[in-house]
Amino acid sequence: MNSPMIQLLVLAGIAVFLILRLKNVLGTREGFEKKPEIDAKPQKPSGPAFEVIEGGPDLDITDHAPEGSDTALALAEMKRVEPSFGVSDFLGGARGAYEMIVMGFEHGNLDDIKPFLSEDIFDSFVDGIAAREDQGLTVESTFIGIREMELENATMDKATKEAELTIRFVAEMTSVVKDKDGMVIEGSPTEVKRQKDTWVFARVMGSDDPNWLLVSTDG
Repeated sequence: MNSPMIQLLVLAGIAVFLILRLKNVLGTREGFEKKPEIDAKPQKPSGPAFEVIEGGPDLDITDHAPEGSDTALALAEMKRVEPSFGVSDFLGGARGAYEMIVMGFEHGNLDDIKPFLSEDIFDSFVDGIAAREDQGLTVESTFIGIREMELENATMDKATKEAELTIRFVAEMTSVVKDKDGMVIEGSPTEVKRQKDTWVFARVMGSDDPNWLLVSTDG
């Protein structure tokens, strides 16, 4: 066998060897391979799903009155007439007003609380303070705090837009009544007494006057 033939056989052997090595490394491909498919469906998050609920109950109302009750419906009507009205905001104001009004009456100072009293309530406070003064009595009291507060009822007159909110308060305070000689005739400066009141506040919704008036003080 001549030299060119030997060289050709050696080159052929080398080529076969290289082809076998490439197949082992890259694998065998047959025909047209499909491109990897991309799932067009959005992947669901692995965490818990949160659903947005539109048009659900107004928590500002249902936190204070059963859903669908007469009180809840009245509150909803108040908010419809005056969208800026908030039940929680009102109750926060009523809490402060209760302390201010109680202490104003106890100390005989009605000037600061007059804007928050209806005419009938103001007149009854004036009469009560005058009766104390006629007897020479003075009151010394300290407001400790409101222990309970609850919205009991709400009404709304659609014709007049007058709203009324009934609030029950349970407060604690100390109170001492002294005669003209300074002798204690009732109460104790160290004894805490619990006072319960049911007050009704009224206002015309949508009016320019933002103040709610105390119109009833049934205990």
